Parts: sequence; C-alpha cells; structure tokens
Amino acid sequence: MNASGRTSATPREALTPRQSPVAQFCHRYALLFAWALTIVLFSVLEPDSFLQLQNFTSIFNSQAVLVVLTCSLVVTLTSSEYDLSAASVLSLSAMLIAVLNAQLGVPVGWAILASIVAGLIVGTINGILVVVIGIESIIATLGVGSVVAGITLWISHSNMISGISPTLVELVIVPQVFGISLGFVYAVLLVAALWYFLTYTPIGRQLLFVGRGRRVARLSGLPVGKLRFGALMGGSCIAALAGVLYAGTSASADPNSGDSFMLPAFAAAFLGSTAIVPGRFNAWGSFAAVYFLVTGIYGLSLMGIQVFIQNLFYGGALIIAVALSILVRRSETREPDIAKEGN
Repeated sequence: MNASGRTSATPREALTPRQSPVAQFCHRYALLFAWALTIVLFSVLEPDSFLQLQNFTSIFNSQAVLVVLTCSLVVTLTSSEYDLSAASVLSLSAMLIAVLNAQLGVPVGWAILASIVAGLIVGTINGILVVVIGIESIIATLGVGSVVAGITLWISHSNMISGISPTLVELVIVPQVFGISLGFVYAVLLVAALWYFLTYTPIGRQLLFVGRGRRVARLSGLPVGKLRFGALMGGSCIAALAGVLYAGTSASADPNSGDSFMLPAFAAAFLGSTAIVPGRFNAWGSFAAVYFLVTGIYGLSLMGIQVFIQNLFYGGALIIAVALSILVRRSETREPDIAKEGN
C-alpha cells in the first residue's frame, strides 16, 4: 500500500501486458523456425540434391569466415557504432599473411601475429577518429576502410598471392567429425565466447548499456569513451581473425576478398538481433542468421537460379532485417514510455 491507499506495483507490472511464455518462445526462436522451414522447403523441392550430408557440411564449413566477420560487427554494433572498415581489415589481414609467409618466408605464426596487430592498429585509428575527435563512426570507418583497402592493393601489387604455409591450411580446413572442419569449430567457439562476454561479464554488460544510451550510461558513471574505443579495437581484431581464417581456407589472399563479405555480415548481424535475444545484437542470433541466409541461397542455386540472386537475397535480407530490428527495439522501448505516462 502507498500513501494514496492503492496497492503499490511497478509501472511495468501495472501498465505493460506480459507476453505468454509461448509467445516469448516463438519471438525468440522465430529465426530458427524459419531456418528449419527453409530446410524442409528445399528438401521437398530438391529431394535428390539438397538432402545430402556433404551439402550441409559444405554449408557449415564455407561460412566460418562470414561468422567471424559478423561477430566483429556484433561487438561494434552493440556499442552503437558502425564499422565499415571490417571487410578491408579482413583483406589486409589475409594479404599480410600471404606476403609475409608466402613471399618473404616469415614463419606463419609470426605472420598471423602481424595480421592481428595490424587489425588492432586499424581499430585504434578508428577509436581515435570516432571517440577522441568525434567523427561519426560510419564516416570515419568508411574512410579508414578505403585507406586500408588501398594499402592492401599496394602491398600485393593488386595481385592474388598463393602459397601460404600448409600448416595454416591444415589448422583450418582439415575435416573432423562428419566432415566438419576446424574453421567451423573456431567460429563456434568464438560465438560462444562472445555470447559469454556480452551476457555475463561486467564489461560486456556495460557495453550493452552504452549501446542503449550513452548519456544515461555516462550519468551512471560508466567510462563510455573507453568502452566505445575498446569496442572498435575489439571488432577490428576479430575482423583480422576472419582474415586469418580466410587465408587458411583458400591458402591464398585476394586484395578484394573482403568486399563480398560486407553485405552478408551486416545482414546477418541485424537479422540476428531479432532472434535469441530480440532487440540486442547477439552472437547466437547472428550465427543462426548467417546459416539461414546461406541455406536459402544454396537452395535457390540448386534450383538453377542465376548467381545474381545472392546480391538480391542479401540486399533484401538487410533491408528486412534492419526494419525488423527497429520494430523490435520500438516494442521494447514502448514499455518504459507507457510506464512514464502512467506516473
């Protein structure tokens, strides 16, 4: 009871209708249901060619690089920053390994370390431009990405470089149980680690808070600038790891290799924010989104659809994913607004 004689209750409890457990479950796992329905659909349409174990192992193994690159975007998007340099960092990372190892004879371990350091340097530059100077992240990272792409073309002389150490190739594409490669295992481990970091660690939860509202986070005493800076550095480092996987997967490096990953990675990140933990950019949702999208493209290709369908599919998916993400966020923020009106 309060001073007015009415039973006390929180605004959310008093004014916000709660979803039933079934509705919450469907909301969180709708993307997984859609992925399962996609598999069923193409199994019916192409029963002889789609339902084969080698097709599914190929799908899982081939998208490990995209999963890792999407994780890099999840980190920066969680802090409400856009990193358009991630794909260029992937290309630079793979090219550094190729140049150092295949051309200069540097041991592959040191070449990998150099590529990760390069990613951290790019992330630091992004952090300085965005956090210290105050340039909008979408502009700063677009410019930095263009510079990084130019450096990649310069050190490679605009040529593809092959001959990367078989050791790296064996550590990435060697089939394991049921034909699943180590590259896919690394990607799953990274997704699990990122999920744990964002969900259970103090820094991860602070990063989520910063992404929801910098002003409120700052008033709460959080080091907003350091968290944003760290997110840009961390995202760039993970993008460099995606380049390492790419080099190991193809045993070569193409100066333009990252270009084909950027659109799918953003589409998967935004679509993933509508699942598992709706309203948040999250690792497992993005993981499911990557394989939902690639399953659709693979099934359409088996039906004889031309190659251009990939750009149409990913472009349309990005538009729909962003729209759904906005709608989910609005539905979540509507509850506090209603509660405020009730007070």
